[in-house]
Amino acid sequence: MRETRISVTIACCLIAVAVLAWAQSTRKPGLWEMTTIMNWQQSPMPQGMQAPPGSPFSGAPHTTQICLTQAMIDKYGAPVPQSHNGDCQIANVVMKATSMTADWICNGRMSGKGSLESSWANPDHAIGKVHFVGTMQAGSNTMPIEYTINSSSVYKGPDCGSVQPPPMPK
Repeated sequence: MRETRISVTIACCLIAVAVLAWAQSTRKPGLWEMTTIMNWQQSPMPQGMQAPPGSPFSGAPHTTQICLTQAMIDKYGAPVPQSHNGDCQIANVVMKATSMTADWICNGRMSGKGSLESSWANPDHAIGKVHFVGTMQAGSNTMPIEYTINSSSVYKGPDCGSVQPPPMPK
């Protein structure tokens, strides 16, 4: 009886590893086009002032191209936010067969914590969400901020062309 339980446990572990490997292998490295929409729940800008039209901070759709590497797929499963000054890091990554979640922790000019979510129903499309709550340094003032970024990423092909992969987040 004990040998049967051990065999079943080992078989379940092997199946879980195979499912994770399959899920990660179905994601495709290469060029992805990501469309994001950023919504401010609490903006650092003075009341009545808005981000310039076409800016990624304006609330209008913003499209960029990203070169996703196999290393990023193996570690995160999908495109993840980049820290412009190295002040942010990704922690507590939880990978599942068709999704990932993580924490986005920032310390610096922008400080606070966010949650990352990404999911994919097929290897050519992913949707994501970042929700961040914290503060932003504006001169000598510290302003509270809260924003949500929703994204949709579509696979364009294996060749990134002139688009360079972003640095691997911490």
